[in-house]
Amino acid sequence: VQNGCDHACTFCVIPQGRGASRSLLIGAVLHEVERDLARGAAEIVLTGVDLTSWGHDLPDSPGLGVLVAELLRAFPQLARLRLSSLDGVEIDGLLLELLAGEARVQPHLHLSLQHGHDLVLKRMKRRHSREDAVRLVQTLRARRPELALGADLIAGFPTEDDAMHAANLSIVAELGIVHGHVFPYSPRPDTPAARMPQVPPSVVKTRAAELRQAVAAARDRWLHSLVGQALDVLAERDGTGHAGNFARVALPPHVAPGTIVRVVPRNIEEGLLR
Repeated sequence: VQNGCDHACTFCVIPQGRGASRSLLIGAVLHEVERDLARGAAEIVLTGVDLTSWGHDLPDSPGLGVLVAELLRAFPQLARLRLSSLDGVEIDGLLLELLAGEARVQPHLHLSLQHGHDLVLKRMKRRHSREDAVRLVQTLRARRPELALGADLIAGFPTEDDAMHAANLSIVAELGIVHGHVFPYSPRPDTPAARMPQVPPSVVKTRAAELRQAVAAARDRWLHSLVGQALDVLAERDGTGHAGNFARVALPPHVAPGTIVRVVPRNIEEGLLR
C-alpha cells in the first residue's frame, strides 16, 4: 500500500532507489483486498517500504490507522489482518488502539528498531530513542499481553563499541524480541554511514552472530510458553502454518492450505510447535 521513503537514515539507499513516499489510495486498497477475499484469502497483510508513512502524501494526511479501520469496516468477513514492519514513532493514535484492542488485527508487531543504544540511533538518524521503543511495547503489552514482537537490528554499525553492542544485545531480552531480522552492517555507496569510522568486518560478523543467538534464546523461551495453549493457525502449503502471533506450527497432513484451524501444540521440534 506504500512505496518509497521520505527519511534519510544514514545507512540506507532506499530513498535514492525508490524515491519519495507514495501511498495507494484507500479505494485502490479496498479493490485489491476485495479481489483477494473473493479468491479465498483468509489473511491480508499490509506492507510497504515505510508502511507507517502511508497517507502522509494524500489529502488531509490520514494516518495508517484510518486505512486499517476502513478495511475492517468494509470487510467484516476478513478474518485476519496483519501489518508488516512499522516505524514506532509514526504509529498514530487510532492505529495504536487497533493494535491493542482489535481481535482481527493480529497480535504481532514488527518494529523498524535498528539498534538498542541511543547514540547509535542518533548516528543512524533514526527518530526514536531506546526508551521510546520500550514505552511503546509496554503500552501495547499492558493491553494485549499475547503480542509477539519482531524487530530489525543492525550489528556493527560504524563507531559501535562494546558498550553499544551490549545495549543492542540487552534490548532483545528487555523487549522480548522473538522474530528478529539481524543484519550485519555493510556500507552502501554515497551514504553518510559509509564515511564514518568502520567496525572491522570480523567484529561485525561476531556481533551479528551474538545478536542472532540472543533472539534465538528469546524465541525458544517464547515457544515453550506457547506449549499447551490453543492457537488459531492459518495452514500453508508446506504442512505448516502461522498462528496470529506469527509462531510457526507443524500441522497434521489432512489440513487444507488456506484454512484456519485451532490447535494445541504439545512440544517443539526443530523450532516448530507441534
